[in-house]
This record gives sequence, C-alpha cells and structure tokens, in this order.
Amino acid sequence: MENLLLEHMKAIRSDVADIKRDVRDIKVRITSLEERMVQLYGDVFHHGVRLDELNARIDRIERRLELQD
Repeated sequence: MENLLLEHMKAIRSDVADIKRDVRDIKVRITSLEERMVQLYGDVFHHGVRLDELNARIDRIERRLELQD
C-alpha cells in the first residue's frame, strides 16, 4: 500500500513539473505576443499621424488651387 501511494505521489510530482514547464512556456509566448502588439499599435498610430499630415497637405494644395468648395 505504501509503495502504491509513493508511486502515485511520484506521478503527481512529475505531472506538476510538466505543468510548470508548460505554464512557463506559455508566459514567455504571451509576453512575446504582448510586445509585438505594442509594436503594431505604435505602427498603426504612426501611420495614422502620417495620414493626417498628408490630408492637411492635400487640403492646403486644394485651397491654393481653389479646388475646394
């Protein structure tokens, strides 16, 4: 009976160690995804600013050429 209990405890310890490794791997992957998302948000923001600048330039050109209503 004692040996059976020890075997079960060893199996549980091994399973817990596997779960800990998996959780560590998942944390690393999630951190990587979060960092990439921050980069993407920065890129989207930068492109939005550039589009706003281009729209302002187009508006000025249209006014100078009297193309606006």
